[in-house]
Amino acid sequence: MTPTTVDHRDALVRAAASGDRDSFGVLVEGCWNALVRFARSIVGDLEAEDAVQETLLIAWDKLPQLDDPRRFDAWVRQITFRRALRRLGRWRRRAERDGRQRHTDQAPGGQNAGIEVWSLLRHVAPRQRAVLHLTVVEGMTDSEVATVIG
Repeated sequence: MTPTTVDHRDALVRAAASGDRDSFGVLVEGCWNALVRFARSIVGDLEAEDAVQETLLIAWDKLPQLDDPRRFDAWVRQITFRRALRRLGRWRRRAERDGRQRHTDQAPGGQNAGIEVWSLLRHVAPRQRAVLHLTVVEGMTDSEVATVIG
């Protein structure tokens, strides 16, 4: 991002933290797709958008507590990571209780070409899938991944 873009984004974060819904809407539009892709890497198609919606509700509520507007992207990804893990845990407990198995053969995005990869990735722990997504898909450095994953 250019310095002007960063300044504009920081201004949006500060305005949203002050209660400006329109600014928050612009932030949501800018990060929605990336957050859904990230959540899909953890929970798959069926739960991803719900996890991101929960994330954004939490982010709106807690945004005034964010000290540094430059940390918005990492902060909202971190919330997404936690919400996705929580949804995955709830789903697994329900499936165990009901005696069902999770249908994870469905590829993220519903694309048939990704079924084989997704079938392999479903055997990897959610935290490791998230790390793979952040490094391979998002191109984050190890320190950026560490900030998101914790």
